[in-house]
Amino acid sequence: MSTAIPKAVLYYSPDSAWSSSVLLALEEKGYAEDEVDLKIVDLSKGENFSVSFLRLNPKATVPTLVVPFRDSVADDAETRYKALTDTKAIIALLDQSRSPLSKTRTTSTAPAPTLAPATVAFSATSNALLDILHAEEVSPETLKFINARDTASLKTLAKTISPLLVGRQKALAEYIADSEAGRVQASEKVKRFWQDKQSETEALLAVLRAADKDDAALDSAEKTKREEFFAKAKEVWQVAVKNAVVKLNKEITGPYALGDQLSVVDLSLASWIFEVVKLAGGSAEDDGSTAIGRVERYLDVALPKDFRVADARQKDGAAVNKLAGLWDGLRSRGSWKVYKR
Repeated sequence: MSTAIPKAVLYYSPDSAWSSSVLLALEEKGYAEDEVDLKIVDLSKGENFSVSFLRLNPKATVPTLVVPFRDSVADDAETRYKALTDTKAIIALLDQSRSPLSKTRTTSTAPAPTLAPATVAFSATSNALLDILHAEEVSPETLKFINARDTASLKTLAKTISPLLVGRQKALAEYIADSEAGRVQASEKVKRFWQDKQSETEALLAVLRAADKDDAALDSAEKTKREEFFAKAKEVWQVAVKNAVVKLNKEITGPYALGDQLSVVDLSLASWIFEVVKLAGGSAEDDGSTAIGRVERYLDVALPKDFRVADARQKDGAAVNKLAGLWDGLRSRGSWKVYKR
């Protein structure tokens, strides 16, 4: 008779913002290291597009959490599993699986704080904030690929992300070739998916390959592609991201999203704002005023300084905006080590 506790498996990437949210949840919920198996998916090698990974997650995204069905976790039964691919759902499950009401077997003796909103009103606010953060147009995975607004920043972007895109393109070409040669079995749906991703990747690479050229040296096709790229980047950053930052700063309560206690929304908010700060030139070492100040300058927006932090750093009692206060609150937690990479 087996006495091993079936474990969940988290497929993640250190370069994925939403993966960081789930790692943060594991830290804040007090999961022991032996309770969840962590498996890195190398995005630069296109491992998320492999047939085996697509069986778990047809969207080819990380994080993906594979968990045992509750009614199959027994010593006299074969454990069955399901895969969760939505970050919000993964965090909700991790929150519920370690709580005073949970019946989940656990090896950890660490505290298991409840992170779900305690009231209907807080739940509504939490859902509204999560809708802002997880909107496709401001996805962190989108933002890092269009983080350029002029020729100089386009050159920097090309050096940063071209290796990842080249590795992805190589992997997709190999998967397609292997399926055509019969070395791997893939459905027509998967083949079309690979081809679509290959086309998307090639379109972006075409812009980045010409990044070292001045505008005057571009041919007509390259010029059109660059103009389209900058137009999209401007729309995303100067409209969608700016609006999101303004809304978030207005709607969060402070010092955390819903008040004095950390909640599930803070786990997504932490990763999203960290990614925006990083793309604006900041780092995990910045204090709140510095970090959010970078974002304000990058987006050409001034957030109201209407929040006072009980922080020794604020010796003169100066007010900060709520996102800066939230950043400092998150940065003071032990789980912040997730972002020090």
